[in-house]
Amino acid sequence: MASYKPVVVPAVPRLGEKITQDTLYWRGYKTPVQIKEFGAVNKIDFSPVSPYNYAVTASSRIHIYGRYSQEPIKTFSRFRDAAYCATYRDDGKLLVAGSEEGSIRLFDMSGRAPLRQFDGHTKAVHVVGFLSDKYRIFSGGDDYSSSLWDIPTATETVSYSEHSDYVRCGCASKLNGDVFITGSYDHTVKVFDARTKSSVMTIEHGHPVESVLLFPSGGLLVSAGGRYVKVWDVLKGGQLLVSLKNHHKTVTCLCLNSSGQRLLSGSLDRHVKIYSTTSYKVVHSFNYATSILSLALSPEDETIVVGMTNGVLNVKHRKPEESKEKSQKKRQPAYRTYVKGRNYMPKQEDFYVSKPGKCVLRKYDKLLKSFQSSKALDAVLEPHIRLYTPEVTVAVMQELNRRGTLRSALAGRDEKQISLLLTFVTRRVIEPRFTPVLVTVADMITDIYQPVVGQSALVDKQFLRLQEAIGREIDYQEELLEVLGMMDALFATLTKKTTTYLEENKSNGLEKTLD
Repeated sequence: MASYKPVVVPAVPRLGEKITQDTLYWRGYKTPVQIKEFGAVNKIDFSPVSPYNYAVTASSRIHIYGRYSQEPIKTFSRFRDAAYCATYRDDGKLLVAGSEEGSIRLFDMSGRAPLRQFDGHTKAVHVVGFLSDKYRIFSGGDDYSSSLWDIPTATETVSYSEHSDYVRCGCASKLNGDVFITGSYDHTVKVFDARTKSSVMTIEHGHPVESVLLFPSGGLLVSAGGRYVKVWDVLKGGQLLVSLKNHHKTVTCLCLNSSGQRLLSGSLDRHVKIYSTTSYKVVHSFNYATSILSLALSPEDETIVVGMTNGVLNVKHRKPEESKEKSQKKRQPAYRTYVKGRNYMPKQEDFYVSKPGKCVLRKYDKLLKSFQSSKALDAVLEPHIRLYTPEVTVAVMQELNRRGTLRSALAGRDEKQISLLLTFVTRRVIEPRFTPVLVTVADMITDIYQPVVGQSALVDKQFLRLQEAIGREIDYQEELLEVLGMMDALFATLTKKTTTYLEENKSNGLEKTLD
């Protein structure tokens, strides 16, 4: 009796993901470390100076984490209600944060008690930051106002009330110590100069603005709101350069890498998109478990920290280059180790012992071996096979058809099983690699269960979906045939024979001879 041969699953080439330098670079981060905070993480900010600690604002606390620590190394908790937008100064020595009660607190990183408290806003302050001169603070609140504060005297120097809705984001120019920018839920982004009494530029974003970012050069401004990320040329009076719509839900945060060549955006759709700042195309994407509220990249691009709505802090560290070099330098066995004895031919006096290889059969092969066709089909319709390796399901169907037992395997099924079969066929019948087999399966299912049509609303619905899928595919094929005909006509026009100079002379000579 011949031994059983397992079902051969044909290998079909797939269009794989295009591997680029960006793909390799951004994949070079370790498995993330997850830290649970007390509430939604509304702001993450890295210290600009080594060792690049980062401040996490969540609930009524500000936690300071070391780059590789999973526990906070310092906590600021002098808030009666929620804290917002804890931001470092450029020298990393001071930290400023807003609060739900409307006050702004300034902390020294070497202490715990606030150095200064600035009171003036009547509602929650969601935006605070330092101007580049290091001695003034800008703020924006839910009272629609934006203010400037002097640190040494703890007084408000100027206040602007030009927004008509909550001010929820802002940033300061790195080059000019008097310029800062705010974004509001009134759909506008305003540029302020501390030397003037009103804004110097207003940009209409079109959606409630969740985040703004100024390039280090000061010439380009990025705003995020709704599903859009928009880039504006400030030097041309706020001219729109590009509008990006790569997210499915509201974009909540923006970030630049250290070189300014990559722009990162986080969204409520659980994705972080990475754009090239030259072409503004997505070069990579990260997927997270829940909606993203905040995002930060360390000054040396070694750490990506993402804060989410469920209070989880996701920290990814870049794999060190030294370990890669060491692994590459690791001595590998010589080539002769692998080929040793491969070409040895047994001599006449040698006693040859063959070691039979053990063939481990899969569940569906065991069932096919014992001629249990229906159970074999059930085995390949399990979720982990039909969803992730549909080629195995189709290969078993093809084998059952070759044996002539496919009809009996399909027959005698209940409403739920018929619906499952029809769902699989409807989804995969339009794939060219599966079409020949699944068309046969669809025909058999229709023949077997035609008498019971109308008895189950669920099965009837699946039959209608199958009909619609096949109808759409036929329409696509007809359109493609029309396009193919057009292309044939174009190619025929392009390859039309042209008369050469030599042929013209020959024809002229023949005419002269006849004359």
